[in-house]
Amino acid sequence: NVLLARVVPRSGPGGKSKKVKLVENGNEPKTTETEQNKEISVPAPVSMGKWKNKERVLVFSSRGINFRTRHLMQDLRTMMPHTKADTKMDRKDKLFVINEVCEIKNCNKCLFFEAKKKQDLYMWVANVPHGPSAKFLVQNVHTLAELKMTGNCLKGSRPLLSFDPQFDKEPHYALLKELFIQTFSTPQYHPRSQPFVDHVFTFTITDNRIWFRNYQIIEEDASMVEIGPRFVLNLIKIFQGSFGGPTLFENPHFESPNTRRRVIRLATASKLREKQMVKELQKLKRTENKEVVTRDVTDDVFATPAEERPVHIELEAPAAKVVKKNKHKAFKRQRMQKR
Repeated sequence: NVLLARVVPRSGPGGKSKKVKLVENGNEPKTTETEQNKEISVPAPVSMGKWKNKERVLVFSSRGINFRTRHLMQDLRTMMPHTKADTKMDRKDKLFVINEVCEIKNCNKCLFFEAKKKQDLYMWVANVPHGPSAKFLVQNVHTLAELKMTGNCLKGSRPLLSFDPQFDKEPHYALLKELFIQTFSTPQYHPRSQPFVDHVFTFTITDNRIWFRNYQIIEEDASMVEIGPRFVLNLIKIFQGSFGGPTLFENPHFESPNTRRRVIRLATASKLREKQMVKELQKLKRTENKEVVTRDVTDDVFATPAEERPVHIELEAPAAKVVKKNKHKAFKRQRMQKR
């Protein structure tokens, strides 16, 4: 006898559930009380719900970005399954063109990376097409490939968003919080998402900057391990419209990269100028007319009086010394006679 499982659909409270029957030899027998106990009800999957919040985020950049920015964009697309990609935009085009690109791609949020001077990276977070939009300077970028963290999460899983308490204290931070929630959170029942929550996006405010971190939840007691990537957002301005419009907020603590580099150059130039002045002063001291000293006052220290000795005058000539000649030969002759 061969037992075959047959799946019979049955409606349930959570959607369409399924019922499994055990069939003998492929023939469906009559249902009895004993066979009804063998029926197994399979609950409906969680992701069968209706996709209502259809948020789509367009992630792309301008031309002139480096490899680190390109990898950062790829990491964000991997973490956010509700994103779309597009080709790089020409730097000569105006930023208002991005609204048309988002409309073509059917996206209502946008993350646009703008590169300037091949070293400065700016990021726009915008709500298309009515706004608002925020412009940030991206600093301290570290991608997934660089960090090599031990954490790992399921691809397409939905994240938890954790915000610093300071986001609720000031109005411009509250606006950014709502913008980040709508942009970075994966919509429920998204077709490309998984019905799991296993990682956390944290936004922390320190030193007037927003620090982004990504952690994996590894245990039920909320112990976490960092995954990556990580970057720091320095707020520049918040605009009322999408990629433009009236300025709602301007960061008074922001210092542009050009100003900072100029200050560093001026500090280096002042140090070099100071060294050059010291060299010129030393050269002037060498070329000054030196005073010729005819008499040294320290010579008197070494002037010591000599002892006076009586003068002895010899009146007679000294006696002449007798010099023995051939003394060696006489000594040799004596030795020979002894033998």
